[in-house]
Amino acid sequence: MKKRALYIISGLVLVGIVLLIVTDSGSGSNKKKKIDNRVTLTRSDKLPYGTWVAYEHLHDLFPDATLSTERSEPGYWDSLSNSSDAQALIIIVEHFGADDDEIKRLIRFAENGNDVFISASSVSYAVERLLHCTTNGPNEAPFNRYDRLGRLGYENDSLSIRLSADYFDSTRLFVFPGFNFSHVFEAVDETTTRVLGYNKSGDPNFIHLKSGSGNFYLHLAPIAFTNYFLLHKKNFSYYEQAFSVIKPETKTIVWDEYFKYKRMTSEAPVKKKGLLGVLMQYPALKWALFTAAITLLLYALLEMRRRQRLIPLIRRPQNDSLDFVKTVGRLYFDKGDHFNLCRKMGAYFLEYVRNKYKLSTASLDETFIKNLIFKSGAPEHEVRGIVSFILYLNNPVQVSPAQVTEFHQQLESFYKTA
Repeated sequence: MKKRALYIISGLVLVGIVLLIVTDSGSGSNKKKKIDNRVTLTRSDKLPYGTWVAYEHLHDLFPDATLSTERSEPGYWDSLSNSSDAQALIIIVEHFGADDDEIKRLIRFAENGNDVFISASSVSYAVERLLHCTTNGPNEAPFNRYDRLGRLGYENDSLSIRLSADYFDSTRLFVFPGFNFSHVFEAVDETTTRVLGYNKSGDPNFIHLKSGSGNFYLHLAPIAFTNYFLLHKKNFSYYEQAFSVIKPETKTIVWDEYFKYKRMTSEAPVKKKGLLGVLMQYPALKWALFTAAITLLLYALLEMRRRQRLIPLIRRPQNDSLDFVKTVGRLYFDKGDHFNLCRKMGAYFLEYVRNKYKLSTASLDETFIKNLIFKSGAPEHEVRGIVSFILYLNNPVQVSPAQVTEFHQQLESFYKTA
């Protein structure tokens, strides 16, 4: 029965391996090398739509400022102080989903003489309400697009943006052949807001709001700060001019990552796929999972009839040697042969010393006593008393019951101490 089960399982595993090889070879011939077009906006990503270039070149724009990252929520930072000035917080995310409390803490932070620079394709309703503006994009992250098979993809478009000639030297249109994913402001409060940038149609996408002695900037084209955009032709000057709005005397610059990993709180959250759904996208992993599941099912079915044999009862072993010693001790004590009883106790003690401490007991001299004291850690007077009594027993002498009791107590104390 066991051999047949082993043959079946081996055959199934072999068939699974062959199917994986065939599937992988068949699909591999049609595969073409594709560029990783995921829009991550992650500072450590060197992908086309990561922000590694933007993050690293902040050192060049602000050589005297310290640069760090922050994942704590607004107002509870480790790298920023709520009561200091000359600080800048940069937030580049897909969706800026700040709630009422978070956006209020950011405004208070800016009022103390700091700059808050936000670039996001969409913002939450709380942001629009407190900043007195309206965007034309949905209040959810716009980057995730799923086709009819549930695979993540992106719309292919181009981005064209420019900066306002009223506040910047350049009026050039910065063109980019990659993804767009930008939105514009449909309405802004012109009494408190300055428009710093537009798209190619002239719609505003970059605004500035004065907040106390600080500044609040909101930009709706985060793709403009990705590696692909900045390295395309001469687009890097857009990055330099856009970040030039941050005060040059800034001493601390923090790249925020809190809003990048914050869970969506909008009415239409982004569709998410579980681990199993991701694994099923790859044919090789899918067949491997199917093969493993079938193998485990067959193994369970074939082994269901197995029965566990009864475990025999194992009795606790008895210490016969200890009983023997006790019996012999009683025999000598009852007969009144105290001398032989003490001789036997002394012989057992010397055997114990030889086995445990590897000391020779041929000569019970001063060297033996010192070595035994050193190795056992027993008190000196106790060791000397035991050895002297053993030497005393080398000649036939009369031993009283009191001497037997004292000698026994000395030995028991040594065994417990050593």
